[in-house]
Amino acid sequence: MSDFYFKALAARGGFLLVWFSLMLAGCGTSPANRAVVAPQPEGPPSPDPRIGLKPGLFDAGQALWNLRLVAQTPPPREFVGITNSDLAFTGNYVIQGNYNGFQIWDVSDPANPSLVVGYVCPASQSDVSVYKNLLFVSAEGLSSRLDCGTQGVPEAVSKDRIRGIRIFDISDIRNPKYVGNVQTCRGSHTHTVVEGPNDKENVYIYVSGSAPVRSSEELPGCSRLPPDEDPNTALFRIEVIRVPLAHPEQAAIVSSPRIFTGLVAPPRHGLAPEDIRELEEARARGEFIVDVEGQPMRVPNQIVRVMLDSLVRARGDSGAATGSDSALLRQILPAMFEQMIRERRGPGPRPGPDQCHDITVYPAIGLAGGACEGYGLLIDISDPVNPRRIDAAADSNFAYWHSATFNNDGTKVLFSDEWGGGGQPKCRATDPKEWGGNAIFTIENRKLRFRSYYKIPAPQTRLENCVAHNGSLIPIPGRDVMVQAWYQGGISVFDWTDPDRPFEIAFFDRGPVDSTRMRSGGSWSAYWYNGYIYSSEIARGLDILELVPSAYLTENEIAAAKTARLEYLNVQGQPRYEWPATFVLARAYLDQLERSRGLPADRIAAAHRLLSEAEAAGTQRRRELLSRLASELDAQAARSSDAGKVRLLRDTIRQLAGVS
Repeated sequence: MSDFYFKALAARGGFLLVWFSLMLAGCGTSPANRAVVAPQPEGPPSPDPRIGLKPGLFDAGQALWNLRLVAQTPPPREFVGITNSDLAFTGNYVIQGNYNGFQIWDVSDPANPSLVVGYVCPASQSDVSVYKNLLFVSAEGLSSRLDCGTQGVPEAVSKDRIRGIRIFDISDIRNPKYVGNVQTCRGSHTHTVVEGPNDKENVYIYVSGSAPVRSSEELPGCSRLPPDEDPNTALFRIEVIRVPLAHPEQAAIVSSPRIFTGLVAPPRHGLAPEDIRELEEARARGEFIVDVEGQPMRVPNQIVRVMLDSLVRARGDSGAATGSDSALLRQILPAMFEQMIRERRGPGPRPGPDQCHDITVYPAIGLAGGACEGYGLLIDISDPVNPRRIDAAADSNFAYWHSATFNNDGTKVLFSDEWGGGGQPKCRATDPKEWGGNAIFTIENRKLRFRSYYKIPAPQTRLENCVAHNGSLIPIPGRDVMVQAWYQGGISVFDWTDPDRPFEIAFFDRGPVDSTRMRSGGSWSAYWYNGYIYSSEIARGLDILELVPSAYLTENEIAAAKTARLEYLNVQGQPRYEWPATFVLARAYLDQLERSRGLPADRIAAAHRLLSEAEAAGTQRRRELLSRLASELDAQAARSSDAGKVRLLRDTIRQLAGVS
């Protein structure tokens, strides 16, 4: 192979390197095949209305089950056709990230959201978080400018580029002020805001960057060498930024924890049958297929065109690529990939992940869940500046550990698998049910123990990008219920109270964005906030939904969830939900005991009568009735098959009675 041609391709190879890095990131996987456990309870309607929905951008067919669509709002003009990303919440406002900046919506009336500001400031992914009067926005793409300009950054090295965290003051939320930024070597794909338990003057940000390391000419100190060649490499670490609340413009990196030390690359699962068939068809059409660490991958046509153009220029020509150029490219591409692998991985055994995609912190329990390529990590964050890995889980059914969600009492954690990177159809009927969904773990003695998988039960078409993505807890008291985005698989609400038997209880879905080809769309994030579900629709804007009573959720359970109010929410900075003692909370627990048969039917009916009588009574009579009911429940708890729930009900009634 000619070194001349190799260098010519390398000169134009930034595009290839970015694609290659993303493909490698999406391919890290892990050991231990396990089958889905336990049959689900009676599930969605049959036939499932999600199957066969009419395609369309703003006029696609829709299917709802146990949800009500409150509002669907298209994007403002400056953001049409640009990817909507993550969501953050403060007061009555929803902040929606977008690759062109961010949008702030007033949702005081959820049925009629109104745009407060559309702030044009391009960056991918523009993931957003809030803390008091501050807004943080991720920037990773090579074209993102410090000045928020829309002209991009064409130079390979530029003082105008930002890859890191942008900081805005939103004290006046209608007029965000850009007050500072922090540059990082790999940019910020996602980030997580962390409060220190004893630090009221600062807030911290964990930065997860997944792009190639930038040049040290652009940001001094950046190195892409393996750790054995440079112990200060920008690989195999996260960044911790300290933000002084009184002077956010002084924000700076204070540590770079190497939470991946000692991990080795886990084995990967192979391709799904449909993917193998499509690769063979592509090979037969003459497309470029390369093996990357034992797994075939199709090189996108636009990258092939860039490489061929480089070869033509290298031989001093300005015309079109010839058959000889194509033959030469097929010959040298494998060696190029092998070299990039060596440069990225270093010598010796293939190391484990060198990045996290996302980190969810749960300050109330001092732990974080790191979704880090081929592993799910359990991290001690008691010292937020120096997070420490305490366990790591791997699973060969997972392709790319993407995000994490704890249950409210911190005894379980769920990891999602973004198999296919969010741009491919991975919910087809031929795709394994164990791939591209969620893995549920219990946390036992600060160790992760696998329990089961959950994936949406309705197959999607080959024209719909579909895989598990961002979701959050719904604060149903006494249960673990979650809403989750699945891109063009829609939104799924499911119960994972029993970690061995998760099951779906509600959904919302649309037909494909396009009837003839794959186009990106669907729900990027679906989060519960103060009574409603908000979905960032990649192509279609902002959706707002509401749970409705069903066989799976009673009116009392939904009403009790709405009493758990938050002043603000970043889902990756998970709050602990607390419910005020109310009659509706007591009735929600009674409904659950009726469902689980934790108390005899006559006792449940009697408790409902006493609660109704007490609610209508005066102060003294109410105390007497509630104290009597609490005493009866105390005696019944020991004989109940759901004793814990009976005690939750008893404690709620005692609080209502004002008795400790």
